[in-house]
Amino acid sequence: METFTLNDGNQIPKVGIGLNQVRSADVGPVLARAFEVGYRSVDTANTYLNERAVGRAVRDSGLPRDEIYLTTKVWSTESGYTRMSAAIDRTLERLDTDYLDLLLVHQQYGDYNGSWKAMEDAVGAGKVRSIGISNFNRRRLTDLISRATVLPAVAQIERHPYFQQREQKEFLEQFGTVVGGWFPLGRGNRELLAEPLFAELGRKYGKSPAQVILRWHLQGDTIVIPGSTDPAHIRSNLELFDFTLTAQEMDRIAVMDKNERFHNLPEPVERIIFQSMRMDYDKRQR
Repeated sequence: METFTLNDGNQIPKVGIGLNQVRSADVGPVLARAFEVGYRSVDTANTYLNERAVGRAVRDSGLPRDEIYLTTKVWSTESGYTRMSAAIDRTLERLDTDYLDLLLVHQQYGDYNGSWKAMEDAVGAGKVRSIGISNFNRRRLTDLISRATVLPAVAQIERHPYFQQREQKEFLEQFGTVVGGWFPLGRGNRELLAEPLFAELGRKYGKSPAQVILRWHLQGDTIVIPGSTDPAHIRSNLELFDFTLTAQEMDRIAVMDKNERFHNLPEPVERIIFQSMRMDYDKRQR
């Protein structure tokens, strides 16, 4: 599996399997199939409520722990130094692992600077190898970086051909922060997948439109974590390393940017929802 080098010197696979909205009962079969076809990177989160199932699947795979790159995210209701420190320990217990390869702050609300300090200390204690952020806007990201001792290694943002976020990506790159794109296929948007350009390039390279889009991400130095429970899609989403888009083709995709999000809940509403969502993640795990 090809990797990106992070600003802390660690390596992260370019492609992982995302487990958002994957039920705990389905995690085992999904990851068994993913590991069988070659995935070695798994992306989950406290709020996906499937971390215990992920831990079981990793253990049952028989693969050495150091061959699997494990990413999870802590929700903003656990913000602040004390809450984040405790949340990290509970997360490790749920995932049945001694360390996380990558830990992210899932949202930009609450005391994210206190959370970041706890994450930095977790790196020092060997509980976490790399740390990063998810869904931070420029203002809050600048605030966090100005106070940080350890720079974010990864920043997950919504990114796809209709919402390319080039300015945000360029801003992050000055810190050596690698972008991870969620909704890499635009949440399966039919209009996006039906773009004639992707059909044209698919015919040229013998690939599906989805594979062409995922390859565009990789050549744009973006980690992709597509999620699926379909065995055929799990396999095809990894078959991205036997073709290369030309510079001209990359440019043709670049002009498709519409600045169109597929997750666009107004920020004040988001804040209310996130602050009211304190959950007992342990009791809700399966």
